[in-house]
Amino acid sequence: MSIAVLAAAGCGESSVATTTTTPATTTTTLPETPLAVVPRDYDGFRAQPTACGADAPEPVTPMQFEAPGDAGLSGAAPAEVLMSTSCGDLTIELDFDAAPETAGSFAFLAAQGYFDGTAMHRLIPGYILQGGDPTATGTGGPGYALPDEFPPAGTVYERGMIAMANAGPGTSGSQFFIMLGDAELPPQYTIFGRVVDGLSTLDAIEQTRLGEAPGSRDPVPSTPLATIYINRVTVSE
Repeated sequence: MSIAVLAAAGCGESSVATTTTTPATTTTTLPETPLAVVPRDYDGFRAQPTACGADAPEPVTPMQFEAPGDAGLSGAAPAEVLMSTSCGDLTIELDFDAAPETAGSFAFLAAQGYFDGTAMHRLIPGYILQGGDPTATGTGGPGYALPDEFPPAGTVYERGMIAMANAGPGTSGSQFFIMLGDAELPPQYTIFGRVVDGLSTLDAIEQTRLGEAPGSRDPVPSTPLATIYINRVTVSE
């Protein structure tokens, strides 16, 4: 699954060690740090250090469902999500008015522990942080697809909004992204909540070193080289 990407500046090329000698000076250029192995799946992310110096949580438990079930919410009060990550906590308010099916599915999966121990597999600072895929490949899902609940035309995807990633109409499942900056994306991604506390956690996550995965369509390196885990997600009213 993927979402639209914004153009960004490219990165410099790596260089090997060279030494240049003249009658007056001798200048040595040291080699750059060897490139890290870029993870391609969950096992690759588990083999890396954890972001922000944190400990890795217990590994994810793979789950599949035929359809989302009851999350046990009464609907009498706004639903609030506490997402614990390697770099701190995020408090997210779900928007059942704008996207009842999507918000309900997210709450259901959270209640099952579906997100616990997963890795955020895609990060573009100033743009998006993407996760919700237990395989960390960008292709995983819960076993079902959700109806589209797209926002109206002209909607600005603002920093802190949380929306569904997809591979086209009718393909939203469990993968989501959090906006790290404002962007005028096409209204093709269901917005189902917003970060109401923890923007400093997003700031810390954005400092993660990144690599370029083979076959990536992103214009900049977007694969975390220190793993950003979702330790646990809990939902309450």
